[in-house]
Amino acid sequence: MNAIPIQALPERHLQPHQARQRPPTSFEDLLGDAIERAFGQGHWELDALVAYLNKSGPAGPNGQPWTAESFQQLMTTLGA
Repeated sequence: MNAIPIQALPERHLQPHQARQRPPTSFEDLLGDAIERAFGQGHWELDALVAYLNKSGPAGPNGQPWTAESFQQLMTTLGA
């Protein structure tokens, strides 16, 4: 095995928002906070997460209630 001593590696810094193209919107901030609270309360499954968002907010896109499909679609859009 050809191991490189850790001291020989270049110093690296992680940028927590390295993929961000723009600052998040207020809606995205609120949604992120709500998702964190849901996860903190053990709502890991999609249906439970969607139910939590419908109960606590924010409302889904265009003010509509969340569905599994609308949540997945928005996550796909935000992740692009």
